[in-house]
Amino acid sequence: MTWSRALKEAARSGVTIERTKLTPLIALRGTAGVALVIGLCLWRGDPSLAVSSAFGAFSSGIVTFQRSMRPRPVLALAVAGALAVSTFLGYLAAAHLAAFVLLLAGWTLLAGMAWAIGPVAGLIGTQTVAIMLVTVTLPTTVLGALVHAALIFFGGLVQATLIVLLPVRPWGTQRDALADALADEADYARRLRHDPVAPFDPSPLMDARLASAVTPRQARRRPVQLHGPRGLAERVRPVLASLADPVVGAPLEGPERDRARDLLGAAATVLDAVAHAVRHARPVRLPPEAMATLEVPATGPMLHGAARRSAYRLISLLADAVELTDEPVQATRPTTEAERGHLLRPSVPRLVPGALRSLHREARWSSHILRHALRVSAVACAGYLLGTVLPFGHGYWAPLASVVVMRPDFAQTYSRGIARFLGTLVGVTVAGALMALAHPGTYVSAGLAVVCAGLMYLLMRTGFSVTSACVAAYVVFLLGIAGAGWEQTVQERLVLTLLGGLLAMLSYALFPAWETPKLRDRLAEWLAANGQYALAVFDLYAQPAERRPRQVRDALLDSRAARAAWEESEARAEKEPVRHRGLSLASANAASTALATMGRVTMILEVHLPERDAAASPGATAFAFELRASLEEATRAVRERGELNWSDLRAVWERWDAEDESRGVALRVADLQLDALDDLAEALSREPRTDPGEGGRDAARGRGEGTIPGPE
Repeated sequence: MTWSRALKEAARSGVTIERTKLTPLIALRGTAGVALVIGLCLWRGDPSLAVSSAFGAFSSGIVTFQRSMRPRPVLALAVAGALAVSTFLGYLAAAHLAAFVLLLAGWTLLAGMAWAIGPVAGLIGTQTVAIMLVTVTLPTTVLGALVHAALIFFGGLVQATLIVLLPVRPWGTQRDALADALADEADYARRLRHDPVAPFDPSPLMDARLASAVTPRQARRRPVQLHGPRGLAERVRPVLASLADPVVGAPLEGPERDRARDLLGAAATVLDAVAHAVRHARPVRLPPEAMATLEVPATGPMLHGAARRSAYRLISLLADAVELTDEPVQATRPTTEAERGHLLRPSVPRLVPGALRSLHREARWSSHILRHALRVSAVACAGYLLGTVLPFGHGYWAPLASVVVMRPDFAQTYSRGIARFLGTLVGVTVAGALMALAHPGTYVSAGLAVVCAGLMYLLMRTGFSVTSACVAAYVVFLLGIAGAGWEQTVQERLVLTLLGGLLAMLSYALFPAWETPKLRDRLAEWLAANGQYALAVFDLYAQPAERRPRQVRDALLDSRAARAAWEESEARAEKEPVRHRGLSLASANAASTALATMGRVTMILEVHLPERDAAASPGATAFAFELRASLEEATRAVRERGELNWSDLRAVWERWDAEDESRGVALRVADLQLDALDDLAEALSREPRTDPGEGGRDAARGRGEGTIPGPE
């Protein structure tokens, strides 16, 4: 993608306003928290204190809207505590320019590294820098700084208290995550009726797994509807794929295929009904037609072999899903230490070691997180110094704009930069005009600030440009409460915001962290994870007596994580204005399809695992042994642009095929695995072979959006 096209796509993405489901009750609760804090401080204190506490309540409310499975009160208190600390330190250093710049550089670096922990932690870090830049402009003493920090924490405490006292749709996030997973499986079942090898995105199942992790206290209060359906959803998906697959399941044409289509349609209806019941906390309502289809017919088309086993398994799982979901929605299931059926969510203190490991893992020069942290730190300091030197006053608007828009990847930084400027243009123009023409008093300014906060909460998910407009107006009215800064002209603020956005964009162009060169590494990691998953399943055929389902489950989760990492990298690379450097877009798509097929057929084999007392399979043993050796070479070849060669593995399978007259499920799945691996080799063979020293010439031959044909 060229720079002009990349900028055009970023601009289009930044100004896009999406139609999304609004949450007025939650927005009203967050707005009430801001209004309560401002009102109390105006009643008992002075306007500058109201500004500090309002920033704490406002930022705490923003974080509680993020997609996190953590309890919302905990998030509100966490961001309030971080804001209080950053503000107090900023006040201490604000009187000395050099000291404040050093503090800003160090604090911004830590805030940038917080993205290694997760997007919510990264947002909290960004908020701390933004509030530090704004609140330290209000003059005070050291004791006053303590008061300001305490009031900022008080604002978060008020938001947390309101969340506890006025719960809106308890367990709503968990219900939505589980319902989305069930609804996606219903859609998958429908697509399988027409496409027996339709792809499936496991992201909803991964989100449902994150949502199902609870603390022991939450486990005792969790509704029964959220206790069991996720595990059943995990087991239903491979059964659906196994039933529909034309090689392992029902034949591609004929009465058995018609019966399989009917079962898939009925399964989709049941899964949709269960998803609706989970989402809205209601009993399950099933149409009689679906129930009749799921009964074993006395006459008519019958399934045989592996397809018959899959059908029986599907009927049983759907019945369990309905039974679990249809229990009283208010009932709770006591959980003992000896019989704990939930994923344990670590407490906040237990998160510290994991966070430190994440930071250590990203503390390397090639990490896009470290580069983002260095980039945002340098830009914040440069923007603050430039804003101080320029004769506009309130120079914090420049670094504030930079910090808010900068993200670890190119597309978000540029799209948010454009959206930030346009939103600020609208917000500052409207708010500045009102302040200049009406000259509202303290309480009227406070009311207007509360209205802007409510609009921001309500429209948060519609687009960053809308959010920026509301935030810009909110800051204008809020500073107007203290009589600070509202008289500044619209032109000056827009110039500083534009300066901050340009600094953010320029920094990424000068010090990038492109994802495109890492695509082969991500692909190799996905291949290795898929291979470990396949080996875990084939090993159970090789040694059924040593069956360890947990090993298979862990390998499946690793495979999903590797796939998610690949898809995230691929999505970022598609928007970057750089050449492909060895993996074109067409080859990446073909390789992705091949590895997704490899994972799918392994999942099908998992449905038909042998019992512990089954005889060992010599063919599966030899195949697993050769697959392990071939995968090591293939992973290295993907990284180093070498040639993939599966001839030895194909020879092992041919011997297995000649010796096994029964042509069991494992043999057929192994054949499908080889087909997927051959497709992967073909996809990567389109790329030119070069020595490492020839990377520059290779990159100059073509762009990422095209396919470079190989030799005939």
